[in-house]
Amino acid sequence: MLMTLGTPPSEAETDAWHDVIAAAHLRDVPASVPERGRTETAGKLRVQSPTARMLHLVWAAPDGSYDGVATLLLFTEKSNRHMAFLDALVVRPEARRRGVGAQLWGAIRAELTADGRSSVSAMLELGGAGEAFVDGLGFAKVLPLAWYVQRVPEANAELPEPRLPDGYRFASWDGVVPDALADEFARAHEVTRDAPGTGVDERTPRWDAERVRGAARLVDDRGGVILTSVVLAEAGGAGKGVDRVAAYTALVLRDPSHTRALQYDTVVVPEHRGRGLGQAVKRHLLGTLAERHPGVREISTSVADDNAPMLAVNAALGYRRERPAGIFQAKL
Repeated sequence: MLMTLGTPPSEAETDAWHDVIAAAHLRDVPASVPERGRTETAGKLRVQSPTARMLHLVWAAPDGSYDGVATLLLFTEKSNRHMAFLDALVVRPEARRRGVGAQLWGAIRAELTADGRSSVSAMLELGGAGEAFVDGLGFAKVLPLAWYVQRVPEANAELPEPRLPDGYRFASWDGVVPDALADEFARAHEVTRDAPGTGVDERTPRWDAERVRGAARLVDDRGGVILTSVVLAEAGGAGKGVDRVAAYTALVLRDPSHTRALQYDTVVVPEHRGRGLGQAVKRHLLGTLAERHPGVREISTSVADDNAPMLAVNAALGYRRERPAGIFQAKL
């Protein structure tokens, strides 16, 4: 039976949803990839995105358990009102090939049509059940990428301490950006708007101080932790302005008990490139992570296959390729 999950869901509904995610993970993902914690599942179900309307669908079995679950993000910002993101469409392994996925996709397709969306995208493991499922639904791979993993203890032991050119210094924080750096941090985020196209219809809205604060609050509200390091270009003394954010990188623990963190964006502002700041800021964050969250053993990140500069930086920091993935998109 198809149902729409309420917001917030009950504890029993959250447990039933997480049971599907956990069972599929064991079947579909390499054993080296840690299982998603219940805290992460509950956070995604209970806390709405500030930039999207979220639809949670379930296919319930007669005994009240769930055979399949799906989450659709319908972007609410004006620049992306034409598209949506399929954050999850997961069927319990023993319930596959019974039409559960097709029922969920049918409901999602109807919602997309009713809401006037012209495209939907999803991030999928290559060669797995997800890619096989979307193959006949009109999805095409628009961005090949891969997951890479860095071992934190080994990297901290083997890599030299980061050094910066004269006139630069490091800063870091947990959670929301300090007020004094909020505008500068937002300005550095604007660099992502000029990144090479991914083939996806999504358009990056403008970043301002409130938007960067909101992104960090979402991680916190969902029970996670976000840790950020920046390289500041020093203003040079009193009366000469404020320090500028020359580079930044961020890590997220979606569940504080996790032993694997997720690497978010790493950005170097154009006028400060060519000085090794990207590698330096990631190395600095690595040391900060070990001090503040010593239980984390690995960092995982996804990088597009054609992003040669970031692949080179990660290789120098000891990242190893773990598994292929891709961004897929369907035109409606």
